[in-house]
Amino acid sequence: MSIHPANPASAPAQALLGLAKPPVAVAFLSEPPPGVDRWRGAPQPAGCAFWQHAMAGEAFYTLPADHFNCAVGSYTHHIALPPERAREFEDTVRFMVSNRYLDRDEVDEIPRLQKTPGAVAYAPIHLARFEPDVVVLAANPGQAMIVFEAAIKADAGDSFSTALGRPGCALLPHVHSSGRTALSFGCKGNRTFTGTPDEELYVAIPGRAWPRVVEKLSEVIVANAAMGEHYAAQKVRFASAV
Repeated sequence: MSIHPANPASAPAQALLGLAKPPVAVAFLSEPPPGVDRWRGAPQPAGCAFWQHAMAGEAFYTLPADHFNCAVGSYTHHIALPPERAREFEDTVRFMVSNRYLDRDEVDEIPRLQKTPGAVAYAPIHLARFEPDVVVLAANPGQAMIVFEAAIKADAGDSFSTALGRPGCALLPHVHSSGRTALSFGCKGNRTFTGTPDEELYVAIPGRAWPRVVEKLSEVIVANAAMGEHYAAQKVRFASAV
């Protein structure tokens, strides 16, 4: 696998959108990427917690065992728990169902990776030295609107697209397999493990489409500014008629 140089051209995306945290590149790989360090931090309670570390500026890769602490996240990432922990997924689902958080028949509809990754790499997009499969952003609804409209213009999204609730980590395999931009409201576990505030949600873009989406951001921002002025004038016109 070749090393992809860090892409400073993607850095302005955070500034253009006014994001509090940078977009994060995520890659599902058969082996650790060269030039990227392995995760050496403390064990994490869930795979989505790694998103937050990347949004804080860290670049690293994880191995399947680093994801064992979240049975649901291991499921969405097609990672089998070790035999001594194999019951944890069913135990977690049973707990969710008993607390009316989840219906049992929803489980089969949860998006999953098609195969187990040998490593999962994370980095702020402008520092990524690997080709991302998915780029994920934490954004407020207004910022998410801009990204989503740019994705449509870049032919990486549909006007009527998917919005996911629980589990939040299912956003990554969904976008990876569909090749289309999608939203996630972030489940309760995700918000607990990442500290993502209630006023933010997630937008995920197929990695190969990210450069085209970035190219369209300025166009979308200018277009929305023009529409904002138009709507503001119309609002004033109707307000004065009352």
